[in-house]
Amino acid sequence: MSHTMSHTMSHTMSRTTSRTMRPASDRLDDMRVDDMRVDDMRIDDMRVDDMRVHDVRVHDVRVHDMRVHDVRKIVVLRPGAVGDFVFALPALHALKQAYPGAELVLAGKAWHRAFLHGRPGPVDRVVEVPPVQGVGAHETSKDEVERFVDALRAERFDLALQMHGGGRHSNPFLLRFGARLTAGACAPGVPLLDRWVPFRQPSPRRLALLEIAGLAGAEIQWPLDAQPELALTEADRHEAAAIMPGLAGKRLIVLQPGSTDPRRCWPAPSFAALGDRLAQDGACVAVNGSPDEVDLVHEVVARMHAPAVALAGRLSLGGLCGLLARAALLVSNDTGPLHLGLALRVPSVGIFWLTNLIDGMPLRPSTLHAAMSVRTRCPVCDQDNLRARCPHDVSFVADVGIDEVEALAHAALAHQ
Repeated sequence: MSHTMSHTMSHTMSRTTSRTMRPASDRLDDMRVDDMRVDDMRIDDMRVDDMRVHDVRVHDVRVHDMRVHDVRKIVVLRPGAVGDFVFALPALHALKQAYPGAELVLAGKAWHRAFLHGRPGPVDRVVEVPPVQGVGAHETSKDEVERFVDALRAERFDLALQMHGGGRHSNPFLLRFGARLTAGACAPGVPLLDRWVPFRQPSPRRLALLEIAGLAGAEIQWPLDAQPELALTEADRHEAAAIMPGLAGKRLIVLQPGSTDPRRCWPAPSFAALGDRLAQDGACVAVNGSPDEVDLVHEVVARMHAPAVALAGRLSLGGLCGLLARAALLVSNDTGPLHLGLALRVPSVGIFWLTNLIDGMPLRPSTLHAAMSVRTRCPVCDQDNLRARCPHDVSFVADVGIDEVEALAHAALAHQ
């Protein structure tokens, strides 16, 4: 794609990401602005230096350069699960490209620290967020939170970006970090950040988080980087090779039948039937799952007539990445390993429940073959589950046919 197209895309993104924001310390030349509304203003360069702009709500500002000057440290609040991290990867890469000399710190969870240790990528360091109600936990550990906040304030971050929901709990938490500039998504009625965009749901998560990165001056680079979003390490490859040392020329197909939300789970008999059909072409079928999904994985393997390898609980997250990198195909529910596979550019068939496909669509749609259930009512009580969940943990994607998923699988394999 030409440089002109790249500039056009980045300019378009800048317009999108700055439609609604409330700067706390932006220099508009030498002008001090208080309590004003700007409906159509062109700003060639918005710099965060020493001047302050108070209570400015900008609806249509054409910003050519929203980057902050003299940025040395950035913290991103994203203490979520595996899929949540993968959704944030394009935004993290964009921030690192915008501020290559700055340290990018992820405020995440313990698993982030273990997974990202020694892994090339945009994240330089992980700080583990203590239990905070509504920010990755159900209850708050006050003493731990105070120590954590004191430590982050002492680091004097230049930028703090909230990428954890609509801000009801995460915005007040982020504001305590004392960063020079804050940015993120805001739902109605939440404490506002210096620069913000409205929180929308459903929405393509990767693009929504890129929009937040854009508030800090990050731009997505078009064409997209030729490298995968997620880097492999030699440790990943060695662990995967130890679990499955040789395939004797067979194609590896990985099935992922679990999910933390039972409503997103395609039934085990369907996965087993699909595994048998794919094995007929001589493929080696492996069934993966977390340690909590051992029974489910063994059920799928036991139902299959063809031999299959049960991998539940046998691989670390890095080892799973090493295995997926060797796979010719991944067939999965909408869960973390599916999005890891997409980040590694593994040809994938994803089985989605309605709006989850909007949330989980990758930036490169060509890598994903999607099967979608449009069911909204519970098969047990008939309650609509789009806005309020009923108490029944039943599959909402069981209506997706085996023939449909098999056809998608063959289409994915044929395009390699």
